Formats: sequence, structure tokens, C-alpha cells
Amino acid sequence: MLKRFALSAIRRYQANGGAKAHFNLSCNFTPSCSEYTYQAIEKYGVFKGARIGFSRIRRCNDPDCIEVKSDPLP
Repeated sequence: MLKRFALSAIRRYQANGGAKAHFNLSCNFTPSCSEYTYQAIEKYGVFKGARIGFSRIRRCNDPDCIEVKSDPLP
């Protein structure tokens, strides 16, 4: 149930424009941080997946990045 809620919240965030709409930022990675977190929660469960997702978001700290970096889920 918690997993379904977390995944639903991520999809709502994405459907409403994601980082571009909420923070006026473009993602530095592909897949986006929200999609990466979604995949991590699906694969590893809520707690480990969220931890992996937050780790990815912490790495996304270069607002001047010109090229998008590929960083697939391990």
C-alpha cells in the first residue's frame, strides 16, 4: 500500500510538469530523477528505493549543466 502511494505521488508530480514546472529546472540526467526514483521503488521497495532516489537527487546539483548524463538504475 505504501509502495502504491509513493509511485502514485511520483506519477502525479510528473503529470503536473515535474521539476520544470515546480522549480524551473531541467534534469541533468536521463532518466529524470523522478523516473529513476519510481524505478528504484518498483525494483527495491519503498525504503531502499527512496534512499536510492534521494541519493540521485543529491547528485543532481549542477544547474548550469549543458549535456544530459545517462545514469540508469543499477
